[in-house]
Amino acid sequence: MVRNGEVVASGVNEVLSSNDPTAHAEMSAIRAASQALASPRLDGCTVYASGHPCPMCMGAMRMAGITEVAYAYSNDDGAPYGLSTAAVYADLARPATEQTMKVAYRPVRSRDHQHLYAEWQAAQSQS
Repeated sequence: MVRNGEVVASGVNEVLSSNDPTAHAEMSAIRAASQALASPRLDGCTVYASGHPCPMCMGAMRMAGITEVAYAYSNDDGAPYGLSTAAVYADLARPATEQTMKVAYRPVRSRDHQHLYAEWQAAQSQS
């Protein structure tokens, strides 16, 4: 990961070695950059990846404020090796009710506690 022409972090894919499906190189680089820059915001950073980042990594990069991504191998390049996430992108492009993973909004509210997000906000203001 680069910001202002300087490498601030790097990462490697550890999915198989860690049995962690989220241990993608991009996620590792995001975590390392956040620590190195002491911020969850990575505005102005560019990620350089070997392959087209998956939707999880793209989402994390967007959430962190990363402004640019460059990659060397496309989903088409990775497909013969089982390394394409094009099907996941295609599924996510469908309306939520037509996607293969079912997601349901089931509000649960405790009458004894304030709203969960209000509790989170109060905790943030105390730290």
